[in-house]
Amino acid sequence: MASFEFPIRVRYHEVDAQGVVFNAWYLAWFDEAMTEFLESRGLTYRAMLDAGYDVQLVHTELDWRAGVGWGEDVVVAVSTARIGRTSFALDFQVRALDDAGERIVTCDCRTVYVVIAVDGSGKQEVPALILNALGDPEPLMPLRP
Repeated sequence: MASFEFPIRVRYHEVDAQGVVFNAWYLAWFDEAMTEFLESRGLTYRAMLDAGYDVQLVHTELDWRAGVGWGEDVVVAVSTARIGRTSFALDFQVRALDDAGERIVTCDCRTVYVVIAVDGSGKQEVPALILNALGDPEPLMPLRP
């Protein structure tokens, strides 16, 4: 299955004094894209919460290759990278068009989420409803040992 793509138009307030998207906005974009990725695969965030589960971001790594600026149309690609017993990792890529109209990757990210119970009882094994939405891992980046 191809990676999911979430479209974004860079808004004025997301751009810093250097004329590119301020780094903190990438995490907000990835959070939105994660929610839409799960929903595109049949799991709304509300349904996950109603089933007694939530996810917590526990680790993220970002590598920037190029900046994107105000008014640019980009997509955030999302793919399942890895599934563990109580956690899973998603890969994100910000993809933009270069001057020649070719799609380029401007940022790579891998984020690890831990499944938790909404009742406060702590981390949980990844339940079937989340496993089904994640599908088989198809990392966008190489897995590290």
